[in-house]
Amino acid sequence: MKILTVVGARPQFIKAASFSFNLKKYPKIQEVLIHTGQHFDKNMSEVFFSELKIPDPQYLLNSGGKSHGEMTGYQIKEIEKIILNEKPDYLMVYGDTNSTLSGAIAASKLHIPIVHIEAGLRSHNMNMPEEINRILTDRLSKILFCSSNDARENLLREGYNNFDIDIHVVGDIMLDTIKLFMENLEIKKPYEEPYVMCTIHREEITNHKEKLTEIIKSINEISKSIKIIFPIHPRTKKLISDLKIVLSDNVLVTQPMSYINFLSYVKHCEIVITDSGGLQKESYFLKKNCLVIRRETEWTELIENDYNKLCGFKKEKIIENFNNRSTLNTDFSLPIYGDGNTAKKIIDIISDNFYK
Repeated sequence: MKILTVVGARPQFIKAASFSFNLKKYPKIQEVLIHTGQHFDKNMSEVFFSELKIPDPQYLLNSGGKSHGEMTGYQIKEIEKIILNEKPDYLMVYGDTNSTLSGAIAASKLHIPIVHIEAGLRSHNMNMPEEINRILTDRLSKILFCSSNDARENLLREGYNNFDIDIHVVGDIMLDTIKLFMENLEIKKPYEEPYVMCTIHREEITNHKEKLTEIIKSINEISKSIKIIFPIHPRTKKLISDLKIVLSDNVLVTQPMSYINFLSYVKHCEIVITDSGGLQKESYFLKKNCLVIRRETEWTELIENDYNKLCGFKKEKIIENFNNRSTLNTDFSLPIYGDGNTAKKIIDIISDNFYK
């Protein structure tokens, strides 16, 4: 059996690490890896492959730095060529990036069954390109793997039980990867003093100067009482520079970190402030609360159980939720996203499907 896997962005590299690691136990399954180059910065891509011991991609596309339409069109064209050359039994995609949708479209036109990992997520905000990508990918896929029961319920509400699609709740593959590398996390705190981990990168913010300005004002205000570590995304860095926004001296700006180094910082922080979907879960897995700088989230379970808090974009609301952080749930024993054996479950289900 041959699986063609498409990745292109940081969260997908993290998920692919666990899947590729588990595939070593299945000699009859061949994985061919396509890296679309959607994240092309060395700190956003190359370092993850080396650190997470992901096999080198057999195909590397140069799709970074393009507009959504240009990027998606280019990826579809190039992935189609690879499918025709490799003749895979399945094409596998993760999450909700342009690479995810491009792979699904290319495979669907050539009648290759699509496997979607992290299916059924919904933010119900169609202004987000990620929402469009995940909805279309779900509909094109043959096997849908959900991280939680809530994701499965989203699919059932949309009528997926009437389609010829297999739906499975298997847990979250990001937990597999964290468990895989947990022993490598630094035990020593990077700082003796308390600190906050902060990341901001979504286009909804970086394409909207008023939103970013409000968020930075709130970060500067919070930093009066606690240090803030801010690994900065290239897109965020550019807008801050263009707008000549000044960050407080107690906001420590760093380059994007390697995966293990970043998790080490999260593990020892007081709280996380982010607009990242992946980091909302990573915070939970590392038993940290998270203030979500968005009006909605796909990871509704974490909001409903008071682990995370939606803050929107207004300075006053962000600061208010930071000041009230002690009211958040700190009992992280609820097994929302499985037991850390998601990759094995996925491989076994795909194998059963293939041999049937």
